[in-house]
Amino acid sequence: MKILVTGGAGFIGSAVVRYIIEHTTDEVVNVDKLTYAGNLASLAPVASSERYAFEQVDILDKIELTRVFKQHQPDAIMHLAAESHVDRSIDSAGEFIETNIVGTYQLLEVARAYYTQLSQEKRATFKFHHISTDEVYGDLEGTTDLFTEETSYEPSSPYSASKAASDHLVRAWGRTYGLPVVVTNCSNNYGPYHFPEKLVPHIILNALAGKKLPIYGDGSQVRDWLYVEDHAQALYTVVTKGELNETYNIGGHNEKKNLEVVEYLCELLEELAPEQKSQGLLNYKDLITFVADRPGHDVRYAIDASKIQAELGWQPKETFETGMRKTVEWYLTNASWYEAILSGDYQLDRKGL
Repeated sequence: MKILVTGGAGFIGSAVVRYIIEHTTDEVVNVDKLTYAGNLASLAPVASSERYAFEQVDILDKIELTRVFKQHQPDAIMHLAAESHVDRSIDSAGEFIETNIVGTYQLLEVARAYYTQLSQEKRATFKFHHISTDEVYGDLEGTTDLFTEETSYEPSSPYSASKAASDHLVRAWGRTYGLPVVVTNCSNNYGPYHFPEKLVPHIILNALAGKKLPIYGDGSQVRDWLYVEDHAQALYTVVTKGELNETYNIGGHNEKKNLEVVEYLCELLEELAPEQKSQGLLNYKDLITFVADRPGHDVRYAIDASKIQAELGWQPKETFETGMRKTVEWYLTNASWYEAILSGDYQLDRKGL
């Protein structure tokens, strides 16, 4: 099978590409615009594979997208290309509207035109898999409820609103035009090759540099943490085995407060990198600093991932502890990857802080 992956140079996208090349016999066509968060170095382990091809194309470019489909003749689409950072969406929502909504529309239209000219045999197995987020569901506040596939949408930020819109477009193209679609909504991802502005890598790298560890509000916001390589396996399971017109929630079964995450990262660094503490610093936790909360910050996200486990047999392999340990160890041994990012235009500051 040949799978076209949009956003394959991003954090989750590159994990998906690596998984497919390293663990299956399928081919991958990676379509990525290479924005600030796209990094071909994240694909170095598989870039030389004969089953991997890269196309630097913006999903807003209908002409180039059409060429890619015609040239590569994919059997399935995994759509991960998106602007994804909440703070950036608050500062500047326009790019999120363009990429996440208009870009998804363009991709759907090109995929629909491509699908209609396929043979009956190829149409029977073609699939458009749209990858989304649990943030479209909004805020669970302090309850013990979980997001299910039936939870109504109540997005809080420009980012989550743009992803919610893209989810609706995909389902509409499935119902109105008969495009064979499937949607997944995942919880917070973390792991290797994560762009440094996101919470986990930002805390690790700030701590190693002796800089403050900023936490929004009082750090009581709860997220369900999913190791990115577990997510990649789940996504491949859905694109190969998922039922058409279905939604699957993907979670890590690891609900933690943001403050708990930061404190645990500090504990891991105390164990794994005590010699890297800045001179005079007694404990990495001493760097924790509380800052003004993000506007409209959701209190709690939590995924019920029982459907994908019951119907497709997937469940995460990593616990919060094992996944976070692997993540810290990866950053400690792959300084060249993040130093190449930090030496460019990007500086180690989270948007809005």
